[in-house]
Amino acid sequence: MRVTTPLLHALGIDAIARQQEALLRTQQQIASGRRILVPSDDPIAAAQAMAVLDAKARTTQYQANIGAAGDALGYAEGVLAQVTEVLQAARTLAVNGGAATLSDADRRSLAGELRSQLDHLVGLANSRDGNGAYLFAGFATATQPFARGAGGVAYFGDQGERMLEVSPGRNLAVSTSGDAVFMSIRTGNGTFTAVPAPTNAGAGTIDAGRVVDPAALTGHSYRLQFSVVGGVTTFDVVDVTSATIVSAGNAYAPGTAIDVDGMQVTVGGAPANGDSFTLAPSSAQSVFTTFDQLIAALEAPAGSPAARAALANGLTGALANLDQALERLLTVRAGFGAGLRELDALGAGNDATQLCHDQTLSRLQDLDYNAALSDFARQQLALEAAQKSFVQVTGLSLFDYL
Repeated sequence: MRVTTPLLHALGIDAIARQQEALLRTQQQIASGRRILVPSDDPIAAAQAMAVLDAKARTTQYQANIGAAGDALGYAEGVLAQVTEVLQAARTLAVNGGAATLSDADRRSLAGELRSQLDHLVGLANSRDGNGAYLFAGFATATQPFARGAGGVAYFGDQGERMLEVSPGRNLAVSTSGDAVFMSIRTGNGTFTAVPAPTNAGAGTIDAGRVVDPAALTGHSYRLQFSVVGGVTTFDVVDVTSATIVSAGNAYAPGTAIDVDGMQVTVGGAPANGDSFTLAPSSAQSVFTTFDQLIAALEAPAGSPAARAALANGLTGALANLDQALERLLTVRAGFGAGLRELDALGAGNDATQLCHDQTLSRLQDLDYNAALSDFARQQLALEAAQKSFVQVTGLSLFDYL
């Protein structure tokens, strides 16, 4: 190969350019702190880093969802804690209203307090979160869920539960509908109700009852029909659903428990001839209706034995319904508490996962400064040598030897 002057220049410049390129690349690595500047620097490590970055972005989104879910559950749980206080206060007023020493005016005063508590309860049921969304409207977060009407408090939300994905495949409920919390409350003891007939004229009372044999429950409605003949009180047990008499002429003793197909109630006082009590499967009733019934019981005059018995029966039924509402609140709040605990655990797990992602990215991308600085010094020296040798080689001429 014939070496010409242009060839010497071209080869020298090419060598210097390669040294400058290597030096510049090392300088950029040092400035950025990254070993991989473009995927071609290390294709395998670059692909792994992209996968880790995707996983890190998903975990970051889960963390954001966990924060939003925690806020939503915290708002709802805080409101339900206040609702619980309202119901407990109402229960206390109901118990106090049964005191024999109270006058009709005293009970009307308690009814006034209950009206204030009812107003407070409706306000709490219409609570909003920090974004202005109604907490207990289901999916209809822009619609006020509860409003008073001629028939009492009505619900205008839906049955939806809002969900957030807080981990892969885990959708957590961050709300519950107002219907589930305030409207669809089981009446009585949760299995059946024990109520007097509106036409009762005697002083008989009945408690909320209890289930003593779940296997014997039939789901039928029963009537305890009382007869008073010659000063002797007896009662018949009638299966209203099947229109059959279960037992007849049973001796009555005040305060004695009466068992009916797995159910047990205690009747007290002195029922009049023809008085009756009905045992029926529990139905759904709103807590607002329970307040209205309790207020009505306290406002009714109780000057006669029959009226006092009606008051006692009304308060007993209302207290049983309030207990069911409190039980529902306890269940809902327990679910929210479990959700908050799960979010805490998921958040801690995501923090640990993010740390692992950062460590993996550091291993794949971060620069070894000691090695890079050593390479930089070596490349700088090589560039200076290439530049000096280029000057010397290009300065050679045959005329120097003539």
